Amino acid sequence: MDATNRNTALATALVEELARCGVRTAAIAPGSRSTPVALALLRAPAIETTSIVDERAAGFFALGAAQASGEPAVVSCTSGTAAANLHPAICEADEAGVPLIALTSDRPPELRGVGAGQTIDQLKLYGDAVRWFCEAGTHDADDSGLLHLRSVACRAYVTAAGDPRPGPVHVNLPWRDPLGPAPRPEDVTATSDLALRGREEHPLTAVLSAPATPDDALLDELAARIARTDRGLMVAGRLPDPAPAAAIAALARATGFPVLAEPTSQLRLGSHDRDLIVSPYDPIASARPAPLEPELVIRFGDMPTSKALRAWLADLEDLDQIVVDPARGWNEPTRRAPTIVRSEPASLVIALGNRLEAGGDGEWVTAGEWVTRWQAAASAAGELIDDELRDLAEPTEPGAHAALGDLYAGGDLVYTASSMPIRDQETFLRPGPADVRFLSNRGANGIDGLISSGIGAAAATRRPTWIISGDLGLYHDMSGLATLRDVDAPVRIVVLNNDGGGIFEHLPQAREVSRTEFEALFGTPLGLDPARIASLYDLPFARVDDLDELAGLDTTGTTLIEIPIDRRRNADLRRRIADRASAAALAALQ
Repeated sequence: MDATNRNTALATALVEELARCGVRTAAIAPGSRSTPVALALLRAPAIETTSIVDERAAGFFALGAAQASGEPAVVSCTSGTAAANLHPAICEADEAGVPLIALTSDRPPELRGVGAGQTIDQLKLYGDAVRWFCEAGTHDADDSGLLHLRSVACRAYVTAAGDPRPGPVHVNLPWRDPLGPAPRPEDVTATSDLALRGREEHPLTAVLSAPATPDDALLDELAARIARTDRGLMVAGRLPDPAPAAAIAALARATGFPVLAEPTSQLRLGSHDRDLIVSPYDPIASARPAPLEPELVIRFGDMPTSKALRAWLADLEDLDQIVVDPARGWNEPTRRAPTIVRSEPASLVIALGNRLEAGGDGEWVTAGEWVTRWQAAASAAGELIDDELRDLAEPTEPGAHAALGDLYAGGDLVYTASSMPIRDQETFLRPGPADVRFLSNRGANGIDGLISSGIGAAAATRRPTWIISGDLGLYHDMSGLATLRDVDAPVRIVVLNNDGGGIFEHLPQAREVSRTEFEALFGTPLGLDPARIASLYDLPFARVDDLDELAGLDTTGTTLIEIPIDRRRNADLRRRIADRASAAALAALQ
């Protein structure tokens, strides 16, 4: 603990506990009022800090780091509207269940509401978006004050990590002068070893939770529902942790249930068994073939992005659904699932597999006509998509995701923007053997903060990272590019430049209003030149006018890659492929 003055003692007590609990990454947005906590974070040996001038970018950097590492990350800022700029990242962390600790510094109570500069009301600034809010208060550096800050840190970490559901925590820290480390050792009056040093290598208070494993009665019930089902599916949406993938694939093999796997489920690519992985499920769901209607769906993670799949499942009134949601959210948009299971997915499916195997004869499930039909439909739709993309003369967004899939290597991390990139990735990325981890900000589904989130993930994991964005996503978070100078891992930022909002071309408004009005309100072309943006941030740059050029690019280091796209032609291409792929899937079932 730094006993230079009251503030240094209180701040280092807080940060010591955060580090002992497990915080390893912190984004610091500079400011005067936050000097005590910023210095404590910077000087903490166990915490890797990154200084980011833009608070909005800092918040998303910490969010990406937390999502990639699975551990709470810290973002620290000064008082006033600096704290308000963290709100978008807080909202995403709330909806996506990402462990994030926001440390906002503030004026002390006597300087609030009296015209002091850089002061807003920061009490419960983020409303219900945080799991816990704490006004840390103004305390002396005595035994009580130091123990209070240590306890606040432990509670903030445990709550953010998931007590019970992971998410953001907000600790508001009012600081009186002196803000810097001016020597005033007489201010530190604590005498207790516990207050001064804590428990050395261990947190002041640790919360120990038993793993959420289902009991025998629940396992018996779930196994019985699976065993009596001939037409079952597994649906795998966003699962940031890749650990359950192999166990889910093994249960699919054992049950004979095809797996409709979004890339962010970590099941689309990987070294696990992929024989029953279905990737072109969007055109199949659009066709709604009666022979492929399931009786039971076991769903892991979020509901996949595919609107057609969501609508299809929601309209099957007699469908039995088992939703596995260990994070204690309510990821059930169909509003028809009879069962939500609060259990870690890998342990649940292993236990279910053992249950089913014990009740069978060793060959207790066979593929049968159900799997054969699903595989035939998926194969036909997939081949149609490949044929449509193979001979295109110009770069397209669907083609880009297919081509990028061939470049992803084992160990890579791929952070994908919301809007069209995540949807095209879902539909057009083919399965493959590379162990690649896919992340996205699909809680609030915004496109803001993507660049910073991806860079934060790269910094936290030190894994080679791809960030897949549209030009609007790049525009929203250009300031985040400055953080690349502090990241050792290669970060390849792929900008699908369609000069505007490509997703809006698929809305009814594209046909209902004049083109001039549509471009002004929805298309919003910006005329951005990614080459000039790369030059501004001193980044290597490449422009790809033919997707075959992607394979020849040097992607061993950080670079910004532009793929120019015609927005309207891409919308027409997607509609044509969707219609033909649906027709191909139906024809395969005849």
